[in-house]
Amino acid sequence: MDVYCKVTGDSMKALQITIVFSLFLYSCFCTPAVLSAEITETITFPSGDGILITADTYILHKKEAPLIILFHQAGWSRGEYIEIAPRLNEKGFNCMAVDLRSGKAVNNIVNETATRAKKEGRSVTYADALPDMEAALLYARQHYGRGKIIAWGSSYSASLVLKLAGDRPEWVDGALAFAPGEYFVKLGKPAAWIKDSAINIKCPVFITSARKEKPMWLPIYDAIGSVEKVSYLPATEGNHGSRALWSQFEDSVDYWNAVNGFLMKYLL
Repeated sequence: MDVYCKVTGDSMKALQITIVFSLFLYSCFCTPAVLSAEITETITFPSGDGILITADTYILHKKEAPLIILFHQAGWSRGEYIEIAPRLNEKGFNCMAVDLRSGKAVNNIVNETATRAKKEGRSVTYADALPDMEAALLYARQHYGRGKIIAWGSSYSASLVLKLAGDRPEWVDGALAFAPGEYFVKLGKPAAWIKDSAINIKCPVFITSARKEKPMWLPIYDAIGSVEKVSYLPATEGNHGSRALWSQFEDSVDYWNAVNGFLMKYLL
């Protein structure tokens, strides 16, 4: 049996109005969420020694918006931020998630910078990633950021973010460090390598970690020269590094509340 519908002029007009109105509602309420889930571009740029660095950009706002440079933890890649960066977009921040030469993969995203460095026989220790971070901050300011540049690190890169904020205060307008510590003694660095730099930090700083990790960063936090510093520990055991913000963890909501409170107060 054939089924058909006879559409009159009036009913067609009503249908068109309904479709237009529906598209309007979609654009108002749905489009931002869809856009914020997208990596806008995967880019490369050189580190100080010529190694190409890979990064994912999440640039959804005007260049005057604050720009957060996201650095991953040990053994991982820029994939640490595939869930975190879009949520920061929703708060009004542009983001760039960077592959450092010390790492491997996470969330099915391979660390391309580390792959290149290993192929070329370069050293890929935690400390070797510092020039990559410097290059990322400079590249971001030159190409994407006319507003505040915020450095965000996870585990070993959290420590290096604090070192950069102290050693290069003109480069960093804000710093967030997830589980920093003095991780570099075995690499020949002084026992207070990070702490000694933190003394010179002038920008707003946020530090957090799992509960048991507090002794690793408390001396660094106490040494920070900025009066605008905030620390947070969850009531739960918590998690190491930026993955504390992943939605798979129930206490991620509390971490996000602390992070958003800091960002809104000091850096937006």
